[in-house]
Amino acid sequence: MRPLAAEPERSALFLDFDGTLSAVVKDPREATPLPGVPALLADLAVPFALVAVISGRPTAFLDEVLGAPPGVTLAGLYGLERALHGAAADTWAAVIDEVVAEALATAPAGIYVEPKGLTVTLHFRRAPEHEDWVLGFAERQHAARGLMVVEGRRERELRPPLDVDKGSVVRALVAEHDDGGRVEPLRAAAAFGDDVGDLPAFAALGELRAPDGRLLTTVRVAAVDTESPTVVASAADLVVRGAAGAVALLSSLAAAAGSGAGLRGPPAG
Repeated sequence: MRPLAAEPERSALFLDFDGTLSAVVKDPREATPLPGVPALLADLAVPFALVAVISGRPTAFLDEVLGAPPGVTLAGLYGLERALHGAAADTWAAVIDEVVAEALATAPAGIYVEPKGLTVTLHFRRAPEHEDWVLGFAERQHAARGLMVVEGRRERELRPPLDVDKGSVVRALVAEHDDGGRVEPLRAAAAFGDDVGDLPAFAALGELRAPDGRLLTTVRVAAVDTESPTVVASAADLVVRGAAGAVALLSSLAAAAGSGAGLRGPPAG
């Protein structure tokens, strides 16, 4: 992480929300950022060239729980809200509304159906005995409506079949930052995540290049706990203990970048 702390004005941070800035909870409606996270994001946005929270949550949700921290980009629904507009967005929103209605009418007790406008997530964390129902429902919607089925931690998400994910958002944000030569191009970037949905962001880091063709210095940070998919830690350069570890590392990074002293060791926690 030292290259990012040493030159934050030419570095980017791409952060997941659930499991990274917020602890994993049984009811996703109760998810809130860990104490101090909104202020921490605002602090990071001062020295860093780009700070973005990229999440499967709607942007409006992120805006509400994070308090719209100044200088921080919020990208919801894995970038779908950036990619779909107008009639196309309306068409897919109508399809999702139909799926939500069917899920609410047929889901067993304990399954939480979370409508997100352009996507819907079926959570079985509180009813693990009904995992097979969720998987079967998701596959039927895929077959009937062409929706993508995206795996998550004790959940499945259904969304439009577009080539949009956290990786495409990372690439787009870097390109938007570097285009036009109005600012110094990025030299380094880090991505933080905890689930398989973060793997495209990890992979995208390896493709990032400066305008002169040089690969950026990159760091992939996995926030893991006892139920984390092992593939996430395997794809990471650095592993921390859950959201608390991710926030502690970001706090250390903010302090180092602000002081110019650099990182001197692992953060507490």
